[in-house]
Amino acid sequence: MVASIFDLPVENLIFYAVLGFSWTVYLWEAYLSYRQRRIYRSTTHVPQELGKIMDPETFEKSRLYQLDKSNFSFWSGLYSETEGTLILLLGGIPFLWGFAGSVTARFGFGLEYEITQSLVFLTLATLFSAFTGLPWSLYNTFVIEEKHGFNQQTLGFFLKDALKKFVVTQCILLPVTSLLLYIIKIGGDYFFIYAWLFTLAVSLVLVTIYADYIAPLFDKFTPLPEGELKTDIEALAKSISFPLTKVYVVEGSKRSSHSNAYFYGFFKNKRIVLFDTLLEDYSPLNKTGEHQPEQPENDETSTESKVKPKNKKQGCNNPEILAVLGHELGHWKLGHTVKNIVISQMNSFLCFSLFAVLIGRKELFLAFGFNDSQPTLIGLMIIFQFIFSPYNELLSFCLTVLSRRFEFQADAFARNMGKASELYSSLIKLNKDNLGFPVADWLFSMWHYSHPPLLERLRALGNIKQD
Repeated sequence: MVASIFDLPVENLIFYAVLGFSWTVYLWEAYLSYRQRRIYRSTTHVPQELGKIMDPETFEKSRLYQLDKSNFSFWSGLYSETEGTLILLLGGIPFLWGFAGSVTARFGFGLEYEITQSLVFLTLATLFSAFTGLPWSLYNTFVIEEKHGFNQQTLGFFLKDALKKFVVTQCILLPVTSLLLYIIKIGGDYFFIYAWLFTLAVSLVLVTIYADYIAPLFDKFTPLPEGELKTDIEALAKSISFPLTKVYVVEGSKRSSHSNAYFYGFFKNKRIVLFDTLLEDYSPLNKTGEHQPEQPENDETSTESKVKPKNKKQGCNNPEILAVLGHELGHWKLGHTVKNIVISQMNSFLCFSLFAVLIGRKELFLAFGFNDSQPTLIGLMIIFQFIFSPYNELLSFCLTVLSRRFEFQADAFARNMGKASELYSSLIKLNKDNLGFPVADWLFSMWHYSHPPLLERLRALGNIKQD
């Protein structure tokens, strides 16, 4: 039987290898998730070492939340894998490419207009993905997140937001793709270098403009008001020579009660963004029974998002926020951001180099049903998505391991700044606010967690007494 398999044409071997590896990865992920669900189901009482960190009520809430998320992930993952398999087996990719060609032909564009056909194909593919993913997204938001108190959106807000995301994505994706395809076609023998430089330039531009021009299309950003917190943040940044220019508060509470913080910008123009749900004194979720301030710049906020007051205060106090920022700025000071960019670009250059070697192999196109043509966009899809999938899985795991190492180093940086106690308490608060489950299966954690589990981070910070 093995001999007969290897007697198959090369294109058939490629196709079945891709399909087999895809299901192998899915089954591996399903096995890991099964191990973690066993933890959720069996760990029904707060372990002794967590007794002073998490109360039984919060522990049970987080257990049920993560169990619901894991069950949802199982069914959505099974659907996604089945859908992808059917698309490959039934020739969905060449069918959609042919349909895109018939659309462009109606407007007088012949086979020589490959880039135009590629853009139509890409639009149709993203539309299909958006429609098939919509029911799962709706269920996740309005059943799971709603059930556990995180969702702050109405259906109208959600749908308008989804439409806006789709339009913005197309406005960026289509021009970038058309230019990339054009560069590959005219680049000659060294096209892979020009393609890599182009994608590098695009990524740097997007990182630069995202928070200033793209993110405000979806969320309201306001400067952090003058006061003690802003003064302390500026002093913190100055103490490590972080070139801070602005501090923003983003109105994340109209979408979800999950919290976050990040910084962005290049060179001497760094900005810090804090979610209002992170700030104990700013979060609307803490204003039980209070009149919500008017927001004339965004009238839809009051009618299309719903602020649900909680019994317990959400977010961190000012010293804890400074500790969280000490951790985030530690990533910058220790060069983690630059290292991630360098790794990403080295990987990108390697992939484009290998793409240049493989793009001329006709059997790759034959394997996926392209018998008469070898479109560049399809080549990019086949090679980057399917052929590189084993490498991508290995790289993803290595980056996860590296990310955990960076997180420990950033925690240590904040500790060395004298903020260990505040970071300790903020990690506990954020874990409670986001209903993170503090007990993890070791194999699931090793494969998936880009951040170390809560207990490991607390142990690394040291035995600090908590009130």
